[in-house]
Order: sequence, then structure tokens, then C-alpha cells
Amino acid sequence: MIDRRAFFHHLRARLHPNGLRQSQVDGYGAIVDAWEARQGDCDLRWLAYMLATAFHESAATMQPVRETLAGTDAEAMVRLERAFAAGRLKGVARPYWRPDAEGRSWLGRGLVQITHRENYERMAAVTGVDLVRHPERAMEMDVAVVILIEGMRRGSFTGRRLDEFFSQTGADWLNARRIVNGLDRAGLIAGYGKTFLGALLKA
Repeated sequence: MIDRRAFFHHLRARLHPNGLRQSQVDGYGAIVDAWEARQGDCDLRWLAYMLATAFHESAATMQPVRETLAGTDAEAMVRLERAFAAGRLKGVARPYWRPDAEGRSWLGRGLVQITHRENYERMAAVTGVDLVRHPERAMEMDVAVVILIEGMRRGSFTGRRLDEFFSQTGADWLNARRIVNGLDRAGLIAGYGKTFLGALLKA
């Protein structure tokens, strides 16, 4: 079991010099609780990289967020439309956030930003929650945590899995980003991952 006091003490010194909000503590706790319940005997580097991914993708809030950090789906769609019109979303060919015929938007949500209907379908199978009829449920902490842990463990995001990058033969902190999103911010997230591993080893 992970000593939460030691874990948070290390994080305050390395990542949260201004202190931790209760919502951040709760988010960290939800991820670690789920990890311990599901696969607590697995490689701590896996957990460290999951925490690093959630830290980055949630803008350090450790809470499920919408893409652009908007408070509502409607505001997120407005922000995405503006960015798309301004040419700031160069990798986007299909505006996935626009409501479909049934009024559902497939914008990014969660601790890991899942986008596009097909990814919600995939994560519905992972979680057992009907994210196709109710994509907003990806904002629920218990659902978001399962998406994070099982998605990265099984390779549900891109086909790449944690055990490809962290094994008995070594650790590839940089290329582990391919589990979620190519090499986008890979170096930054690798650094976070090593910091989280330090905190876990102290705990």
C-alpha cells in the first residue's frame, strides 16, 4: 500500500510548491485507490506514468476536464470552433466536437482526453458504461479513472500499451507518450513521470 502522507509530501516539494487543493488530493487519491484495487502489484513505473499523463491532460487539476478546460460542453465547442477557424488545429480534418445528428458532441473529456465517437465506443467497452449514449459520463471520476488505467494498460487509445515501454528490461519514458498521443509533449510528461516515480518510491 502506498503511504499517502509521504507521497503528498514529495509532490508538494516537487510539483505543488504552493500547496495542494483538496480537489487535487481527491484526484490523486482516486487514481491510486483504483490502482491498488485493480493491479497494485504491478510495476510502479506504470502508475507513475499514468499519474503523469493525468497531470498533463487535466492541466494539473487531477480532475476530469473538458477539452479547452471549458466549464460546459457548449463553451468548449465555441472555443474549439474559434481555434479551428483561426487555423490553430492543424491536425484536425474533421471537427469532431460539432454535435452529431443526435446532438452528441465527441469533444475531449476526462483525465485522458478522449475524442471522436469511435474512441467513446472503445472506452464504453473498457468501462462497461454506455459512453455512446452518454458521452458526458467520461467526466465522472470513477469512469475517468478506469479509462486512464485500463486504457493505458490495454492499449485502448493508440494500440500501444504500458508494458511495451516499462518492463524488466528497461524503461522508455519518452516514447511511452505513444500510448496516448504520439510524441506530443513527450519530454515534459517523461519528466513528470520520473517525479511521480520518486514520490511513489518515497511512499
